[in-house]
Parts: sequence; structure tokens; C-alpha cells
Amino acid sequence: MQISLQRLIPRSAFSRVIWGLVLGILVGIFFGEPAGRLKILGDAYVRLLQMTVVPYVLVSLIGGLGQLQPDHARRLGSLGGGLVLFLWGLSLIALLSLPLGYPEWEAGSFFSTTLVAERAQFDPLLLYIPANPFYSLANTILPAVVVFSILAGVALILVPDKAGLLKGLDNLTQTLMRMTNWVVKLTPFGIFAIAASASGTMRPEALEKLQVYLWVYFLVWLLFTFIVLPMLVARATPLSFGDVLRRARTAMVTAIATGSVLVVLPMIAEACKDLLRERGLDEADSRSTIDVLVPTAYSFPSVGTLLGLGFILFAGWYAGAPLASDQYPGFLLMGMLSAFGQMAVALPFLLDLFRLPADLFQLYLLGSVITGRLATGLAAMHGVVISLLGAAAILGVLSWRKLLQVGAIGLTMIFISQGLLGFLLTTLIPYEYQGEDQFVSMRVPGPEVRVIDHETRMPDILGPSDQARDRLAVIRERGSLRVAYPADRLPFAYRNKFGETVGFDMELIRRMADDMQVDLEVMRLDRDDIANALRSGAADLAVGGLAITPERAETTAYSNAYSHHTIGFLVRDHDRSRFSSLAKLRGLSDLTVAVPKTRLFEGPISEWLPRAEVIEVETPRPFLRGELPEVEGLLTSAEAGGAWTLIYPSFSIAIPTDLSFRLPIAFGLPQGQPDWLNFVNSWIALAQSSGIVDLAFDRWVLGRDAGTDAPRWSIMRNVLGWGHTDQTAAP
Repeated sequence: MQISLQRLIPRSAFSRVIWGLVLGILVGIFFGEPAGRLKILGDAYVRLLQMTVVPYVLVSLIGGLGQLQPDHARRLGSLGGGLVLFLWGLSLIALLSLPLGYPEWEAGSFFSTTLVAERAQFDPLLLYIPANPFYSLANTILPAVVVFSILAGVALILVPDKAGLLKGLDNLTQTLMRMTNWVVKLTPFGIFAIAASASGTMRPEALEKLQVYLWVYFLVWLLFTFIVLPMLVARATPLSFGDVLRRARTAMVTAIATGSVLVVLPMIAEACKDLLRERGLDEADSRSTIDVLVPTAYSFPSVGTLLGLGFILFAGWYAGAPLASDQYPGFLLMGMLSAFGQMAVALPFLLDLFRLPADLFQLYLLGSVITGRLATGLAAMHGVVISLLGAAAILGVLSWRKLLQVGAIGLTMIFISQGLLGFLLTTLIPYEYQGEDQFVSMRVPGPEVRVIDHETRMPDILGPSDQARDRLAVIRERGSLRVAYPADRLPFAYRNKFGETVGFDMELIRRMADDMQVDLEVMRLDRDDIANALRSGAADLAVGGLAITPERAETTAYSNAYSHHTIGFLVRDHDRSRFSSLAKLRGLSDLTVAVPKTRLFEGPISEWLPRAEVIEVETPRPFLRGELPEVEGLLTSAEAGGAWTLIYPSFSIAIPTDLSFRLPIAFGLPQGQPDWLNFVNSWIALAQSSGIVDLAFDRWVLGRDAGTDAPRWSIMRNVLGWGHTDQTAAP
């Protein structure tokens, strides 16, 4: 028995990672949402991964470049450097083919705080020119760190007495690598925590989309590894296609098995030298070129590393906000510089830069168990190819013309293959957009309060004597709280598919009614009727994400604000990048935008977009239904707009980077009721301090834990019945 148990224990590092992934998925499936508590361990693992990246980039680049001799540096600077740039360009252009492989699936998304997160204005000088390298290091401004490291490394080449410094840099590099190796030993546990948390809380459609990323990545990896890179050597040098694959396969398999390119660097160098010796190209210059190129190329991004940047394109597609074509140059440039570090730093930086949900990085980590190993194998092939091409260039037997021809043919092959893959995935993978159904299925959790829904009928008004009384006393005496809301107030107050009035505001109001120990009467009224309903006593409160405006304050009293509207534009998906800034919009001569019918925006919109034609609308529906084809964007609340994109997934929310405009949200009350106003304000203050408002905001505006009435399916709950209760999630 002891021997059989020992056989079950994984011995290799790769098998332990796979076991961690498999066990994590099984734990998540078994326990369901309680497994999400392991997310903190996954986050800790990620932070440990990020800890040594920036110092390692600094030290390894300076040391790797500084050890070059001046003559070799000059020769390799023009030949080897040109080859490195060529392979980088080939990889970056290939990245642009990845969106062709994504199926044409509809996608909508809730509002994300990423859209309005405070961030420094884009400053290319700060990003690329490190006036203070220590500031760049402390703030993880990776492009600036890379620029400084390259300049320092090149300058170190000409320093005469540098042996001691190089030795110190080498020792420091080994120290950082040893720290990294310690963290790598925790990979099975980190992957276990991430996989358990993701599989326990992630909805099936998220995992369904992750397979799209894996298929698209695998196809381009396969083409680069076994066709494009070996063919570059075979066509541009005297070496054959079979020679390259035969000499590279051992290094590739070893790199994939160990998860490290570093351990196969000597193997790559010897394999390349042996191949040159076999083909009669073994000279002192070719040997020294390989000795320099192999370790130096390791310090720079490989083709395998650059392919990892494709996750940003996938993240945009996944979130329903794909990068527009005019964003590609910035993506390629920033991605190239960010790739000098690990993906653990580069991808969060790029997600933030392009305003994509930061939580998607966890999805990358889940897939990186596979893609990370593939990238390591491709990096080994990259090392073989760059060394052989460099040696051939030094010997004068490299055909640059054929190299460019193969590159063009390879890119054409990749683009066509990705287009075919996109067609196949769209056809073969069953997919049904569920965002709208999930949104309209949401129910209000919490206290059991009797709700009387009057739909569009107004209850009896109060008599003159009761209208003059304090409204709080009337509510307690009547035993019910009357609440009115206008139509089209997603996600604050709306009717779900069960006929219940739900939403952010309705969750708060239900808790208020429970605290008052009264029933809740709900009615949907026209905007113009709400002020009269409050005054006559047919309604005690008006809700629905009501913004405080001077115009409405003339007839309605307002409580203290409990949240805010962030002003943005509701636009068609393909117009999202056009609305990325007001400055860009001002340059358009034929822009037409719609705005809510209120005096509040008359002044601001003429200041923001003085050349635009403005159309007033009562509701977003005509624009979303295509009844206003001339309108290119609708000025609206970004929080509300996110909910509308779930119903109309071909639309997105765009918040211009140079637009910072927020409106406070409050409850409407009848005027001349100080006691009732004081009670509502006191309740709001208590709800904010106790976290009730934040929980409701997370659920209805951010979409956290949205989409189902019950916890996600799990073996523990749904099969074994452990922890199962007969209570429904909502009354």
C-alpha cells in the first residue's frame, strides 16, 4: 500500500502544478461558492510572483548588456539587434490576428469601477524617460525601467574596470532568481487556490469563454513553433528545416517540463554549435556569436513572451469592450516595453491602461497553467532560431530578402488560420448570450417584507388633514411605506421577469421598510406625476437613481446623497474608441449626440461638444432600438448604462478620459416634512456606515454575485444536500 501511495505522489514540478490545477477545480466544483474564500491565497501568490520582477529586469538587463565586448557589441548591435527586432515585429503583428479567432458572441457587462478609477494622465515622458529611476522602480513604471536598464547596460560596455560590478550584478541576479525559484515552488498551491476560487464562483459561461482563449493561443503557438520560426532558418540560411526541429526538440521538451528557459540555455548553445559544425559553418566568430546571443536573448522578450500579451485582446473581447483599431499601435508599443518583465506585472499594467476589469487577470492565471508551459517551449525555439540566424549573419550566409519573404508568408498563414478558427468556434461551440436573462432574473435578497405592487395605478391620496400632518406619523399609522419610481430606471428600480420591482434603490427601500416594521407599496409613475404624488400623499418616497438637480428641487425635497451618477456615453460597440476623449470628439464635424431632457445639461454639453448636434430624449430606448440612427452617442449615467448594455449587448459605455462629471443620487420626498426628511437622512447615514449601501451597489451596479437566485451549483449543496436550506434567495 505504501508503494502504491508513493506512486500517486507527483514527482516533477509540472505534474505537481497539474495536480494543483485539477484538485483546485475539483474542490471548487465540490464546495461551490464557499471555495471563493481561497481567493486571498491566490492573491498572495500573485503578489509574491510580482515581488522580484522589476528588480530582476533592472539587474539582468544591465549585467547582460554590460558583459559584451565593444567589438562584439558593435557587430551584434547591427546584425543581432536587427534580427531581434525582426522577430519582435513578426510576433507583434501576429498578435493582431488573434481577434479573428474570437467567435462573434454578444457580450454586455455591468458598470465597472475600472472605467472611473483615478489614474495619472498619460504622460509619455514619465512612461519612457526615467528622470528619477527610483520613482519608476517604486511605482512599477516598467517601460521607464527598461529604458534606463538598456542605457545603463550599453554605457557599462565602455567602462574599463567593470569586472567587480559585473560579478556583483551576476550575484544579485542569481539571488533574485533564487527568490523567484522559492516562489515557484509554491506554484502548485497558488494554482490550487486560484483554480478552486475560480471554479467555485465562476459561472459556466466564463469557463466557456476561457477555452476560446486557449484555442486561439494554441493555434498561433503551433504555427510559430513548428512552421514559421524553423522555416525562417531553413529558407534564409544553408541549414534545413529538419535540422532546426531536430536540434531544438530536446531543449523545447525540457523547457516545457521544467517550466524554465534558463535551465536549457547551455543546451541551446551546444545544440546550435553542433549543428553549425555538422554543416561546415563552425568558425570562431560563429561560436562566439552563439555564446553572446544565447544569454543576451534570454534577457529580452521572446516570441513566447510576446504572445502572452494577446490576453489583453481577449480580455477586451471577453468584457464586451474590444480594443479598437486605433488603439492597436499603443497596445503594441506599451505591450512590447511591458514584456521585458513577467506577465504578472505586464498584464495588470495593461489592463489598467486600457480600462479593462482587473479581475480578469485571475482568468489569465487559470489559463497560464497551459499557456505558460507552451510559452516556455516557444521561448526555447526562439533561442535556437535567433542564435542560428545570428551566426549565419556574422558569417555572411544569411539572406535578408528570404527572411522577409518567409516572415510575410508566415503572417499570412497565421491570419488566415485565425480567421478559419473564428468561424469554426462560432459554428461548433454552442453559446447563448445570458446577460439579459441573468439581469432580469435578479431578485432582492434580505428581509421578508410584504410588498404590494400597484403597478401603474396610484393609491388613494391623503385627505387635507393628513397631508398637513407629519408624513412619518402617517406612515406608521397606515402601516405601509408608499414608494414611486419612474420608468426605465435600470438598475435602480425596474420589474424583473417574476413581476417584482427590484434594483439598487429597491433593496435599500425594502431594508428601510423592514426597519420601520411596515409594508411596502410600490408604484411606477410618469416623471411628471411623481411630484404631485409626493405632495398629495399617494407616495411617500420617490426612488430610481434620481439625480439632484435645481430644476427638480423646485417641486421635490431631496434626502442626502447615497451614491453618484458618473456621466459618460452609451455608444455602439464599434464607436467606443471614438468617445475615449472629448478632445477627439471635438474634432468631428458631423457628430450627433442625444442627452436627457433636462436643463441640467444644456450648458455643459455646449461647452464639452460645441460643434455637435444635440437631440433631447426622454429615455434611452429609442436610441438602443435603432430608432435614432443619426445619433452616435447618448449622454447618460455610466452606472445605468452598464445595465442597459446587458439588455442591448451591441452597445457599450464610454467615459472620456477628460470628462469628470458626477451627479449625486438621492431619494425624493414631499416638501415641508422635516421629521420625515430627518428620518430618511438618518437611515441613509446608518446604511452607509454599516455597509448596506455598498453591498447593494456591488450587487446591482457592479454585478457582483448577480445573475442567479441561488448559489452556484455544487456537489456539496445540490447533490449531498450539505448546507442546503429551503429558503429562497428572495421573497
